Amino acid sequence: MKFTKPDFTQNIINISATIAEYLGCPNDKPVLRDLAQELAKDYKNVVLLVLDGMGMYPMQKNLAKTDFLYKNVKRVLTSVFPSTTTNATTTLLTNKYPMEHGWFGWSLYFEELGRSVDIFRDVDSYTGEFIEKDYAYKVLPVQPFYKSADKKFTINSVVPSFLHGDGENRYEWNDFEELIAHVKTVCQKQGKQFVYAYFTEPDSTMHRYGVTSAETFNLLKSLNAGVEKLYSQLNDTLLIVTADHGQVDVNGCIEIYKDEEITRLLEWRPYLEARAAAFKVKEGQHKNFVELFNKKYGGDFTLFSSAELIKNNYFGLGDCNAHAKLLGDYIAVGKTDKIMRLTPLGHDFKGHHTSLTGEMEVPLIYLSTGRR
Repeated sequence: MKFTKPDFTQNIINISATIAEYLGCPNDKPVLRDLAQELAKDYKNVVLLVLDGMGMYPMQKNLAKTDFLYKNVKRVLTSVFPSTTTNATTTLLTNKYPMEHGWFGWSLYFEELGRSVDIFRDVDSYTGEFIEKDYAYKVLPVQPFYKSADKKFTINSVVPSFLHGDGENRYEWNDFEELIAHVKTVCQKQGKQFVYAYFTEPDSTMHRYGVTSAETFNLLKSLNAGVEKLYSQLNDTLLIVTADHGQVDVNGCIEIYKDEEITRLLEWRPYLEARAAAFKVKEGQHKNFVELFNKKYGGDFTLFSSAELIKNNYFGLGDCNAHAKLLGDYIAVGKTDKIMRLTPLGHDFKGHHTSLTGEMEVPLIYLSTGRR
C-alpha cells in the first residue's frame, strides 16, 4: 500500500487553524484560504461535525458520487500520523501538532509509571488494571482552541457522555438522531453560535465488520441521509463536515508481544498502535533489533527510526520535540493488510487505521444553508 505523509498545509489541523482565526483565537498554523473566505461571510452559526473514521476510502467504497456527502467534498486533506482517534481528535480540538500535544496513540509508555497506558481508558495496556482517572490529561493537558474565542460567540459541544470536558454548553447524545437534534436546537438559539459535534461512527462499525461490509455500507448511507436532513433544517449556517482519519480492511494479525526474540531486545514491550507500533530498544541492541525485525516482519511493516520521522516532520512542523520520548526509538508502519497485536488484550478487528496508507485521506466538506 502507498504511504501518504501528513501535509500540514492540507491537513485536519488546518481546519482548526482556520476556525480559530474566525473565532478570534490565537493561531500559529496555516489556514485553508477557501474555508476562510467562506467563514468571512459571517454566518450566524458555524458547525464543525467530525464523523470518526469517515475517510475518503470508506466513502469511495460505500457512497455513490451523487450521494450528499460525497458530491459536496470540497477537497481532500491528510490526517495526522499515527492516523488514530486519540491523535487526530486531539489535534482537531487543540489546534496543536501531535508533537505539541503528545496524544500520539491508543497506548503510550510513561517512564514515570514504568508501564503502558490506554490513555482514553486510564488502564494498563497489558493487564487492564485501572491506573488513575484522567491520568493522561494530567501529564498531557488538553485545552480546546475554541475556549479562547471572542465573547461574541457562544461555544457549544455535542459529544458522547464518555468524552472528557467541562459541562458548559455541553450536549450529550445517545445516537445520531439525538446529535442532529442537539445541533438544530443550538443553531436556533439567539446570537452567534459555534458548535463542535463529534460522532463515534462509522469507525466502530468498520472496526467490527470491515470497511467493505454490508453493515458499513448501510451505516454510511444512514449517516449520509442524516447529515442531509440536518442541512435541510438549518438556517444562516456554515456546516463543516470532516473525519479524524479513515480506515482500510485488514486481514491477519502478528502477535508481536509473544515474540521473545524481539521482546528480549526491548527496554519495555511494544506499544502505541496496531499499524504503527513503537519500540524502545535496549542500549547496544539497535543493530540486532533492526536486522531481526526486518527479517521477520519487513514484508508487512516498514521500520522507521522515530528520530527520522520527527526530523522529516511527520508529527508537525518546526522545532516542537517536547514529547519525542513518547515515540520510543523505532516505529513499525503497516504497509499491507496486516496488524500487530501489541498486548494480550488486543482485538481482532476487520477494519483498522493508524498507518500511512489509505486511512490517511479525509474529506473537507462545507455547506452554506444561506439565510432563508
